[in-house]
Formats: sequence, C-alpha cells, structure tokens
Amino acid sequence: MAHTRSKLEHSLSLLKATLDATTDAILVVDAAGRVMQYNTEFTRMWQIDRELLNADTQSAPLRRILNGTDLQDDAETRWFEVRRDPERHAYDELLLSDGRIIERHQMTEYRDGIAVGQIWHFRDITERKASETPLAQLSFGMDQMRDAAYLIDNDARIIYANRHACLELGYSREQLRGMRVEDIDPAHTDTIWRTHWQALKASGSLTLETLHQTKDGRLFPVEVVANFFEYANTGYNLAIARNISERKRIEEVLQQAALIYQNSSEAMLLADAEGRIIAVNPAFTQITGHCREEIEGQSIDLINTEDHRKAMWQSVRKSGFWQGEVWDRTQSGDRYAKWLTVNAIKDSAGRIFRLVALFADITEKKQAENLIWQQANIDPLTQLPNRRMFHDRLEQEIKKAGRDKTRLALFFIDLDLFKEVNDTLGHDMGDKLLQTAAQRIRMCVRDSDTVARLGGDEFTVILREVGEPCNVERIAGAILEKMAERFELGADVAHISTSIGIAFYPDDARDIKSLLKHADQAMYVAKNRGRNQYCFFIPAMQEAARHRLGLSKDLRSALSTRQLTVYYQPIVELSSNRVCKAEALIRWHHPQRGLIGPAEFIPIAEETGLINTIGNWLFEQAAQQARKWRLSIHDDFQISINKSSVQFRNERENHQAWLEKLTQLQLSGQHIVVEITEGVLLESGNRFQDQLSSFRDAGIQISLDDFGTGYSSLSYLKKYDIDYLKIDQECVNNLSADPANLALCEAIILMAHKLGIRVIAEGIESEAQRQLLKNADCDFGQGFFFAKPLPADLFESRFSEQT
Repeated sequence: MAHTRSKLEHSLSLLKATLDATTDAILVVDAAGRVMQYNTEFTRMWQIDRELLNADTQSAPLRRILNGTDLQDDAETRWFEVRRDPERHAYDELLLSDGRIIERHQMTEYRDGIAVGQIWHFRDITERKASETPLAQLSFGMDQMRDAAYLIDNDARIIYANRHACLELGYSREQLRGMRVEDIDPAHTDTIWRTHWQALKASGSLTLETLHQTKDGRLFPVEVVANFFEYANTGYNLAIARNISERKRIEEVLQQAALIYQNSSEAMLLADAEGRIIAVNPAFTQITGHCREEIEGQSIDLINTEDHRKAMWQSVRKSGFWQGEVWDRTQSGDRYAKWLTVNAIKDSAGRIFRLVALFADITEKKQAENLIWQQANIDPLTQLPNRRMFHDRLEQEIKKAGRDKTRLALFFIDLDLFKEVNDTLGHDMGDKLLQTAAQRIRMCVRDSDTVARLGGDEFTVILREVGEPCNVERIAGAILEKMAERFELGADVAHISTSIGIAFYPDDARDIKSLLKHADQAMYVAKNRGRNQYCFFIPAMQEAARHRLGLSKDLRSALSTRQLTVYYQPIVELSSNRVCKAEALIRWHHPQRGLIGPAEFIPIAEETGLINTIGNWLFEQAAQQARKWRLSIHDDFQISINKSSVQFRNERENHQAWLEKLTQLQLSGQHIVVEITEGVLLESGNRFQDQLSSFRDAGIQISLDDFGTGYSSLSYLKKYDIDYLKIDQECVNNLSADPANLALCEAIILMAHKLGIRVIAEGIESEAQRQLLKNADCDFGQGFFFAKPLPADLFESRFSEQT
C-alpha cells in the first residue's frame, strides 16, 4: 500500500513538473467547476494568487481573467455556456487590455464515458500574430493587384498565385499551387525554363512576352516581369504577368494605321491646333510634289484655295469637320482636282488639339465624269447641247418664265436640202456644214439663249424673256439670212436654206411636249410653203395635225376594208399616138371624208411605215392588170408604179415576193416599170443598189420621175442604168410662151437619147404642148390632154379598141 501511494505521488509530482515545464497555461476543473489543477504558467499568465485558485468556485479566477480582456461580457457568456454544456468544446482568442493575444482551448475530460471535468489551455500568441499581420497585409495587397502574381521555385513549381491569376486562368488558388510553369505557359518547357532560370539568376530581373493558357485552353499574350531573390539559401522567382491583349490589339491597329499612312494612295496631313503642318505621308508628296521637309511648319491653308479657306475654318471650328472639291496646283504648277476632308481632333476639354486632312487626286475621275457628262449632254459634232440637255434647259426655262410671268420663244429649225448636200459631197462635208450652221445660229442669238442640235439637220433655239412675239422676227430673219450665205466645204461650195417654226410659252403651250409639237408643226408649214422662211404657230396647225393623226389611224384599216383603189393614167407614144403604157396611181375612198388624193395620205403612209404594205398591194394590183391588158390592149403593155425611198430603206423588204408574183402570173419583168424620184437616187447605199440590180436582173425597167427639179448629178443616170426620164410638168408648162422651157426640154431629150434613155413628158394639157414635144423627138407623153387617171374598167373600155 505504502509503495503504491509512493508511486502515485511520484507520478503526480512528475505530472506537475511536466505541467510547470510547459510554456502554455493549463487549468483543470472538475464537473462542479472547482479548480483541480493548474500550472505555474497559468498563475503567471493571469497573475492570479494561488489562494484564489484554491477557492471552492471557479467564478473568482474567471472574473480575474476576464477583467484583463476587452471582451468581458462576450467571453463570460461563452464561459458559462461551456460550463452548462460540459461536452462542448470551445476555442477563441482573447485580446487582453495590455495588448497580449491569448489563444484559449477548452476541452471536456471523460471517465467511463461520463464528463468529470474540463481542461482549459491558454497560449500567448502575441508574437505569432505580430509576425502574421505583415504577411496577411502582403497577401491582401497582392490580391488587389490588377496583374497576375506568381511565386515560383527553382523547380518551376508555383508556390503562390494571387487572386487575379486565378481569375485570369480559371483555376482556384489550391489548383495553381503545385502546378508547373509549363502548365500555364506551354512554351516554357523544362529545357527553356532552365535556360530562363540561369539568365534570371545572372541578371536578377527579366522582362519577356509570352502566351499564357487558361484552364479551357485559350491562349492570351502576357508581359512577364520576373524577379529573382533568395530566402534561406533557396532561389525564388516572383513573376508579375500583365495581360497585354488590348495592348497587342492597339499595336496591331497602330501598325495597320502606319501601313495605311505610309502606303495609302490618299494624301494625309497632320497639323496642330493653329494649322501648322506637323507631318505628311508619301502620297502627299507624290500628289503635290512637296516633300516633307519643305512642308512641315507651314500653314494647312497651303492645301486649300482662297475660295474655300474661310468656309473650311468656320466649319472646322463649329463642327470639327469640312470637306469639299478643290482645284489646286502642284509644286510644278500643274492644275489638279482633289476631294479634301479636314477633321478636328479634340482634347478632353473639347478644344482642338490636332487637324487631320485627307485628299485624293480626282483629276482623272473629274475628266471621266466630264466626258460622260459631255457624251450625255453635248452633241459631239457641233458642241451644242444635245436633245437631253435641250429638254432639261427648256424645262428649267419654262419654270422660270412661269415664276417671272415672262414669255419665251422656241425655234424649231430644219436645214433645207441638207440631205442632198450630205449625200452628194459626202458625210465629212455634211458634218462641216452642220458645224458651220451651228456657229451661224449661235451668232444670231444672245449668250443667255440656248441653241441645241436635236439630231440630223434639226436645231432648236430657246429665247428667254422675248417680250412681244414680234421681237423674235428680227432673230428669225437674221438666222435665215446667215444660213442663206454660201457654205465653203473644202473645194466645193454649197447653198442651203432654212425653215423655222416658232411657238411661244405660255401663248401656244404650257408644257414641253406641246410647245415642241407646235414649233415642229409651224416648221413643217414653213417648209411646205416653199422653205427659206419662218412661220409662227397658229391653232389651225394643231387642227391640221389632228387631221393627219386621224388619217393615220384610218389608213391602218383602209386596205382591209377595201377603201384603197388604183387609177390608171395612160402614157401615149407621141409618134403613133398609141397607148402602150400606164401609170398606176392609188386613191383612197374614205367612208366619211370622200376621195382623198395621194398627196395627202402618202406622206402619212411613209411616216407610219404603212407605205411598205400599201406598196406591195399596189404592185400586185398593177401586175394583175398588166397581165390582163396584154391581151386586151397591147402585147407589151407596161404599167409604172411609184416606189418611195422609204420602201427602199426597209431592211426586211427584198422584193423577192414581187418577182415570185410575176412568175406566178407568167408575166415578164418588162411589163413593170418602177418609178423613182431624183431624191431616191441620193439613197446611194449598197442596199439601194442591190435592189435596183435585182429589178434589172428580173427585166423590170426603171423610170426617173420629176427630172429637172431635183439636185441629182447627171452621173447618176449612167451609174444606175435608167430606162426612162420623165420631164416634170413644171418644165412642160408654158412651152409655147417661154422659149427657155422649150430649150430645156429639148436639151433633156437630146441628152437622154445620147445616153440611150427614152423620155416621157408629164403634164401635157394642150395640143400645142404635144406637138412641140413631138417635134423635139420626145418619146412619150402623159397628161390631162390625153386622159385623167381612170378606174381600171373605164381605162380598159376606152383604150382596148385602139388600132
């Protein structure tokens, strides 16, 4: 027993010595809260007398402890909660009023599963906390950085990463800790890392650009500042990595801008707020001829003309922008066009900081535009406004006259006999005549008036603010006088006349279409009255035009409704007085208007193109009649049909159907004569010649009508192998009264016979005329003296009994 007690006491003494040797303060209480044990450090830490600790309750030492802290109420509350719940464990830190920080652990002691007391453990952690505070501050500061920060050991392992590194890469701090540099920077393999580490140790600091890789594999550029240091004989790398994606983007933009600046074909200029030139690009030098050295420091006004400078500065100061077309000169004095744009760059205060000017040489573009405009608006031959520009000018002048309550006059001018000159002397001479005519018309009007060429030999004049209609007569007379002067065309000389139609706004029309139509109608009246005169529009002309329009409409149905018929006028052989020929003349029996002569409706048929259909119909009628009269009147009976120049110009008409019709009727071509006028001879194109040749090959003869009144050259008689000449009735009239007329007829007859051409005299109205022509050896005669044009049945009944 004594030995056991002694052994227990020895163990307790050893335990107490152990507790006193520890640096932590320990307090042990039983389940009732009585102090059971404590060590020396506890009394020292809390400066509590042992008598107080030997009391029956723990409240006294508790309050003594709490009185030394700044959390008395809260700590006491927690203390008694633990006491009420012995199984509860507790930990807290106590900040003492003297500045010490005490770490407290409270544990329950069990025996046979029953709580029998509590052990309180106290440790002074003041020094540890003091050392942890700067480290916490440093860590906090690192987490506030906008750059990624890494602490890396010499084995390329990441020891530490701040918050921004985690956010940027997508890893948690725990995931990054222990990762290798190669995991976030694929380019830094072990080999490269070793080289990098040696260079870093040697220099102490390195700056490099590389690519970091996020957790999802995305690469982004970074600039890394690596700093080497040693701690406890171990080397470390503190790396600060900045994401430079935006900087790289800006650098690329700047690089592109620099490339554009240096290589652009558009001139660029930078000036300060006062307009002094700071820099220019190569294109500026190329366009202007000014090099950078000589231009820098000069005013930006150098690139603008005086006409635009004031407007440019006003606009730049007001809105920060100006642009416009400027004609300038290069250093060598060459004139060029440019499209200039000036922009102001402002600072944060809204004041102009820099001026940027850009311009391109648009000279070629302007020349091309001008060429296009010229082609669209100017007649290339006469350099007068063309039809398009004329309509635009007329529209504008009508609007202005309407606003100002003024009168304008429109001249419609046609050159008489121009076609004959053009076809006889050639198109080059015709062009020269048109150019001269344009100049002469231009000389007769004011600069404010418009002279235009609509095409061919048609000109117009717009006379603005003419006042009374009589005021334009002087101008119209001057044009007639000028145009009647001789035209010197190379070695040749030509004379023409002019027909002018005049209409007024607002007297005759209030719109362009009507005004043009009325001037055109007046011009045709002037031409029909004998040419070389002017004519004012009157309402009767419009009525005549309506009449022609009505006839044109009715003419389209005349054939199908059998309103057209053929009359025949005999052609008499003067030597025998026999009728062996006839001229087919078309007539129109209109159901409302009665008999309409060819002089009234044939021009309409030519204008509308109906002449081709009518001409073919007329040929068929004449061919059938010739076949019939071969039997009843004469074996070699011939019928002449008139063929218009319009029919010859019809590209679809080759007259093959005519030749087939003759074959069908078993009729020789000798029974048909095609009559053409001298005007048709002037259609000297290949197509005209081909058609005449086809007639000749088929045996169809050619008669030249109205000879002596036209402009044709006598060489045409030989060139086209003419069979008959028909002397116009103007030459036949007054043969007995005017010896000159007789001499002219005799000359024509003699010339024709010398060329192997037979002659037919038209318009014979008396026996005296017949006898004179017979005495002159004229071959045939035609006129009212013998018979008027007759319907086929009357013609046959009259001439079938001749012997």
